Amino acid sequence: MIKKITSQALLPRIFRGMEAGDSLKQSQVWLRPDFTLERGCRVCIAAESGSGKSSLLSFINGWRSDYDGRILFDGRDISLLNAADWSRLRTFHLSLLPQELCLFPSLTARENIQLKNALTNHKSTQQITTMLERLGIADKADTPVARMSVGQQQRVAIIRALCQPFDFIFLDEPVSHLDERNNREAATMITEEAAASGAGIISTSVGHNLLLPESTTIRL
Repeated sequence: MIKKITSQALLPRIFRGMEAGDSLKQSQVWLRPDFTLERGCRVCIAAESGSGKSSLLSFINGWRSDYDGRILFDGRDISLLNAADWSRLRTFHLSLLPQELCLFPSLTARENIQLKNALTNHKSTQQITTMLERLGIADKADTPVARMSVGQQQRVAIIRALCQPFDFIFLDEPVSHLDERNNREAATMITEEAAASGAGIISTSVGHNLLLPESTTIRL
């Protein structure tokens, strides 16, 4: 279990030399001596395009290491983790929905979801079907993702992100192409899944927020 994620003086290396600028001075994340996300939190990270929100999630998930400062999982520097550590963490403790969605276009919606679910058998076939129904895409379950709209693909990716155990779920602009009804239903599903295990929810937004109840907004 991961109880706390902490960054210390974190800064993307591409921002080196910009430390005196207003955007970094006003950031609640970059260069902060002790920025912490705790298990059970509900956080929206708001930022303008190009501010580094996707980079932040990639750093935390171990996809990228081009940053200064440190990221700690319960006090352990993630730079010390090996491939086996990351495999375990991404399977059982950290779920990430990237902005690019990273779906396989030739596979169907159900096949894309099952690729992740098969790692832990976290959800039954009926539970996945129910999630597809709740987000209004049950009729697209056997449709190749390439033939779905961006909004439909986002809903597939949201369901896929929920088909694993997690202590924290990170969602990078997950509802940018969803209407309010689907946004609220997606937020409800995510909240229910996180509440069942006491997990934290961290989403990012450039203005179209995931409609989580009682969430805290942090400016990047």
